[in-house]
Amino acid sequence: MIRKMAKTKNPATIEVTCPCCNALLKVDTGTAEVIAHTAAVKPRMFADMEDAARAMKEQDSRRESIFRQSVEAQKHASELLEKKFQEAVKKAKETPDTGKPIRDFDLD
Repeated sequence: MIRKMAKTKNPATIEVTCPCCNALLKVDTGTAEVIAHTAAVKPRMFADMEDAARAMKEQDSRRESIFRQSVEAQKHASELLEKKFQEAVKKAKETPDTGKPIRDFDLD
């Protein structure tokens, strides 16, 4: 999809801006092939090294917190599974075994 056409020296080529990554593509109109690609300039994530270091420390503490929560959830999950198992054993002991269930096929 041609988004932007610019004046070029060679009328057999056009410049197109990629709608996804904003890169500049030079396309040959005769063959419809890209003959040049200029990547878009990406903005800096941090203004200086102190901001980057601070962000890394925050990310580390957030990661550690999530890990601790995961460990606690895993501990409680095993307790919950144990309770469910004990309840199923109790129910199995209380319910008498009636043998093989009767199927509709057996009644014919």
